[in-house]
Amino acid sequence: MEQLFKLKEHGTTVSTEIMAGITTFMTMAYILAVNPNILSASGMDRGAVFTATALASFLASCLMALLSNYPFVLAPGMGLNAYFAYTVVLGMGYTWQMALTAVFVEGLIFIILSLTNVREAIFNAIPLNLKHAVSVGIGLFIAFIGLQNAHIVVKNDSTLLGLFSFKVSMADGTFSYEGITVLLTFIGILISSVFLIKNIKGGILWGILITWGLGILCQFTGLYTPNAAAGFYSLLPDFSNGLSIPSLAPTFMKMDFSIVFTLDFAIIMFAFLFVDMFDTLGTLIGVASKADMLDEEGKLPHIRGALLSDSIGTSIGAICGTSTVTTFVESASGVAEGGRTGLTSLTAGILFGLSLFLSPIFLAIPSFATAPALVIVGFLMLTSITKIDLNDYTEAIPCFIAIIAMPFMYSISEGIAMGTISYVVINVITGKAKEKKISPLMYGLAVIFICKYIIL
Repeated sequence: MEQLFKLKEHGTTVSTEIMAGITTFMTMAYILAVNPNILSASGMDRGAVFTATALASFLASCLMALLSNYPFVLAPGMGLNAYFAYTVVLGMGYTWQMALTAVFVEGLIFIILSLTNVREAIFNAIPLNLKHAVSVGIGLFIAFIGLQNAHIVVKNDSTLLGLFSFKVSMADGTFSYEGITVLLTFIGILISSVFLIKNIKGGILWGILITWGLGILCQFTGLYTPNAAAGFYSLLPDFSNGLSIPSLAPTFMKMDFSIVFTLDFAIIMFAFLFVDMFDTLGTLIGVASKADMLDEEGKLPHIRGALLSDSIGTSIGAICGTSTVTTFVESASGVAEGGRTGLTSLTAGILFGLSLFLSPIFLAIPSFATAPALVIVGFLMLTSITKIDLNDYTEAIPCFIAIIAMPFMYSISEGIAMGTISYVVINVITGKAKEKKISPLMYGLAVIFICKYIIL
């Protein structure tokens, strides 16, 4: 382990890395349930998608461990799977086989870009302050996701978003399934906060498990009543179908290359390419910044291996039968637990592999149990704001724009785009561009982002 992952050099231990890997997996395990549900809307076999999701996550995360030695974990990305099912297939009328082809080709292009240093150059071109801002923005974004998953933040007709109402919940009879889980999330956040303050090893993971355990206790005592129609299921693992692995045959190698040379295919593929590229770069920047993995120039050593893992994972995922595989922002939960090497990603990857056999257990982890972890990790990533030079407004304002864009626009890539455009424009107009030696690539990215908003 020491020779392979250089644990002492990174100031970590086997136990710390394994705990970090388990924590990351626990915060990501929801993808095993969510991805099949989303992609099945396009007509894909739900069981095959589950197997493809677990298998692609296992292979891509193991590649990350071996090619880069970083604690980043990969799986089919949220948002990209919705674009796949609801926009490309249901909205534009293409078959899921054609959509898989677009994902596969995107992965091949990414492999080429990673080998030719294009993605690495983009990463290095982004100013250090903006990289710290990406970390902060991601922190707010994943905390917001956690609050949404737990139904603490809900839709509100008058104010767009609002706080869950216990009074209304008790009046309309939803407290027995929705209200109680919201309450359990609040308790989970407090428990996880105390563990963090007390510096308890594995505190985030323990917060997930204890919150889940309290939910099971509530189900046994009748305080929690499952309501499948409303999306609230039993918190107990369901072994009624045994431990068999669903067949991959319905989706394996089912790509359709008949539309490859059409304009629509180019647009679809570019959309996958764009979102995946900047979501991945944003995650690498944010999580690496929080873990102090960036060097003095703001560069991430051995980034090529990380980018290659992501690229190869995407193509493997398409072959197996799932949407774009990307580096997950939830990797920050493992970093927060002390994960610093590929042993973290290897551990999470192995758990994804094991989930093929133990799917009832992993699919039983409710979103309200993982929500406290996302909120706490969001706080930890928010602390990177102290590294931003807030006295220089030409730095601080673009950083602020990048930070607020991520949660408000529900996209890491939009935050990077807005931050990049505003950074270049503000510094050019104020005459600071030459002084800061803004990279030509930054100018190019700003132009590309502006064109993207005009064209797409």
